[in-house]
Amino acid sequence: MSKKLTVLFSLIAMFALAACGGGPGGPGGPGGSGEGDGDVVPAADDALSEELSVYNWADYIDEQVLADYEEEFGVKIIYDTYASNEDLLAKLEAGAKGYDVIVPSDYMVGIMIGLDLLAPINAEGFSNVSNMNEAFMNAPFDPGNAHCLPYQWGTTGIGYRAGNEYFDANPPTSWAAIFDPEELAKYEGDGINVLNDPRELPAAAAFYLGLDPNTEDPEELQQIQDAILAAKPFWKTFNSEDYPTSLLVPDEVVITHGWSGGVFQAYYETWDDDAEDGNWYYSVPEEGAVKWLDNMCITAASERKGTAAHFINYVLSAEAGAAITNYTYYASPNEAAREFIEPEVLEDPGIFPPPEVEAKLSWLTEVSDESVLLYDELWTAVKAGN
Repeated sequence: MSKKLTVLFSLIAMFALAACGGGPGGPGGPGGSGEGDGDVVPAADDALSEELSVYNWADYIDEQVLADYEEEFGVKIIYDTYASNEDLLAKLEAGAKGYDVIVPSDYMVGIMIGLDLLAPINAEGFSNVSNMNEAFMNAPFDPGNAHCLPYQWGTTGIGYRAGNEYFDANPPTSWAAIFDPEELAKYEGDGINVLNDPRELPAAAAFYLGLDPNTEDPEELQQIQDAILAAKPFWKTFNSEDYPTSLLVPDEVVITHGWSGGVFQAYYETWDDDAEDGNWYYSVPEEGAVKWLDNMCITAASERKGTAAHFINYVLSAEAGAAITNYTYYASPNEAAREFIEPEVLEDPGIFPPPEVEAKLSWLTEVSDESVLLYDELWTAVKAGN
């Protein structure tokens, strides 16, 4: 079917939003399965484990990719999902040992490396690493890709209901649409959702206030907390995990703080052939925005490291990378996948921002241990009573 995606760009400035053993002979050396200690590389096809556990974000992979891998290599995939980086971290810190492949975002990779939760890898031992766009390799949070390889990247912004009387006349171009009580009062009865994420929500409030989304200043964090608490009474839901399907598609809300691909999923789920349009548009606030990179990593506790690396290498293939992007509507860091990505996805500037837009985006970065406590306190205050 023909698909047309309407993406609103700010009239002031275009911002796309965000929010990531050994070789074939033996562990750490040429020629083995890679299931042992050392810098992990993919196991040989005939040395794979019977099962593999993958712990990923919800609605974040084309299930056909999993089915194809299972059929081709005879490995049963045990697939589970989480709602935030912090949920993932809490599970691993609590001692969960059953997970092999995980998909943390940029700043969380740095935290997990510091906590020795990730297995070291030898990126050069992954044959499909050559498919990656160099712009997404050797990131500051994982120099030399010593622990992880890129999965998907995207932005975090505002999704809003097309055909809504208020938004048709006042398309949201600012974070004020999420945080300004005077604005929120105009449509609170129709439903407002924000991401249930302890870094993304404060970052959005920071942009709204003109602050650094990675601020560690206690006074600025207090300003961010105050802004969130002032807006909170107007919000209907805190939902990160399934908001596209549970809130956007059934019109439970009319505006959401959301990840780009989630809004685009709702757009295509509500596609009308006659109108040649969907119900949800993606707005890019003029104050600035977060971009993020999710990464495939292997847990330090995994007992199937070589198989985990083998699966990651499979996902890095051009065809698998394209299939995932065509399903999620998030941008792929896989340069070789571009020829297999649907044209309407590849050419949409809301999914693949042009260079002048990409230059305006900000990463979320790891903060100091002292600031982690401040962010925890902020989030506890925000969620109190929920």
